[in-house]
Amino acid sequence: MATFVDRVVLHAAGGDGGNGCASIRREKFKPLAGPDGGTGGDGGSVILVVDPQVTTLLEFHHSPHRRADRGGMGMGDYRQGATGEDLILRVPDGTVVKSPEGEVLADLVGDGAQYVIAQGGRGGLGNWAIASAKRKAPGFALLGEPGDLADVVLELKTIADVALVGYPSAGKSSLIAAISAARPKIADYPFTTLVPNLGVVQAGSTRYTVADVPGLIPGASEGKGLGLEFLRHIERCAVLVHVLDCATLEPDRDPISDLEVIEAELAAYAGDLDVDGTRIPLNERPRIVVLNKIDVPEARELAEMVRPDLEARGLQVLEISTASHEGLRPLTFALAEHVEKARAAAAEPSKQRVIIRPKAVDDRGFTVTRKQEGEREYFQIRGAKPERWVRQTDFTNDEAVGYLADRLALIGIEEALFKAGAIAGAEVVIGDGPRAVVFDWEPTLMTGSELLTGPRGTDLRLDDSSRKTRNQKREHYKDRMDAKADARAELWTEREAGIWTDDDPSTS
Repeated sequence: MATFVDRVVLHAAGGDGGNGCASIRREKFKPLAGPDGGTGGDGGSVILVVDPQVTTLLEFHHSPHRRADRGGMGMGDYRQGATGEDLILRVPDGTVVKSPEGEVLADLVGDGAQYVIAQGGRGGLGNWAIASAKRKAPGFALLGEPGDLADVVLELKTIADVALVGYPSAGKSSLIAAISAARPKIADYPFTTLVPNLGVVQAGSTRYTVADVPGLIPGASEGKGLGLEFLRHIERCAVLVHVLDCATLEPDRDPISDLEVIEAELAAYAGDLDVDGTRIPLNERPRIVVLNKIDVPEARELAEMVRPDLEARGLQVLEISTASHEGLRPLTFALAEHVEKARAAAAEPSKQRVIIRPKAVDDRGFTVTRKQEGEREYFQIRGAKPERWVRQTDFTNDEAVGYLADRLALIGIEEALFKAGAIAGAEVVIGDGPRAVVFDWEPTLMTGSELLTGPRGTDLRLDDSSRKTRNQKREHYKDRMDAKADARAELWTEREAGIWTDDDPSTS
């Protein structure tokens, strides 16, 4: 059973907004006193919040699907639906939020940092809010918007000042256990450390954290061993400590070659070092070389032999023994000095600026694009307003559909469709994906732009002769009088001819 999880895929869904209410107020002596339907409540959002008490993403490993509460339905007597409660998900400090494609969405560092991953839907307006001077008693209400759906990847990158790197069984876990209160598992076989370990070290007045990650091997940056899975935990460290095993029994290994292999793997690893634009590559950060296990005589001799070569490369070298604690105190103070320099050089976090993006003068709020897919030709409308209005429309109510048509025509969509080349019966798509609405366009006569298809300088509306002139009315009246005279003459002729004579003698 997993006890430490540092990468999960989270499926979040914001709460749906509540539907508006279509209701008519009833009072004494006034059975129809006007609309009083209330607005639906907004849905809750899914929010990530940093909590220092949380150290792993294990909770989301077992329950990756999360949904916020939906908003309540609107009710009569102007009562608004209840607002859905936000779903607060607490994550460890140092959690990075990514899209499934790997794009960094947020880097949550610091107690209380938060990020909204799925916004709740808006509540639908009731018929009281829709009523106007022209539409005094709407028989419909708007539907609530569905909440956002989002799939994100959460990656935990440990917040530590110092990182211990090296081959398996080099003594990293023993070192962190000797200089801090951490008690990691220690054994005499490779890859004993399966998860990162954190320890807090006090050196004089300086307190800092040390991270011990699983051992690295050649090819770790390409996915071999466990190194790639946990190299992300040293991305935030200010100082790297190379722990070199001077008492290894493997014939093809020595401290110099081990250092070169680890340096090559750190240089090959990129990660998300540019997430905030201030981090430098791992192989360019301050480094200290620790020659471990000098309590073994042969190891001490080897350490004294390779030390000049390492110092010639400009590296600070310290000889220690985690078994006898020799050299640990100078190491802790040397690390404290590097940590203090890194903290002093770190830029102070700038306050979040309020960015105002005014709407452009020529921004209509939507776009109309003519598209061709094989033999299918259609016009796609994209924009926040029209897409939201479509989601809020009850297409089973003809009055609601008419209200949607009026709103779309009011912002100029029909004019834009006409300019894009759409004609009556053309296929129009509002939105994109499974929530898109497809219909055949039937232009209204509100603007008359669909009639302006004649030559320039002409207007077919001027040729409309539906209203009769005085002469036409006079001719129509004469035709009616002549038709009546002809009908009377025909009846008189039939009567004179005896067509209406009754031949029954009993009636005479």
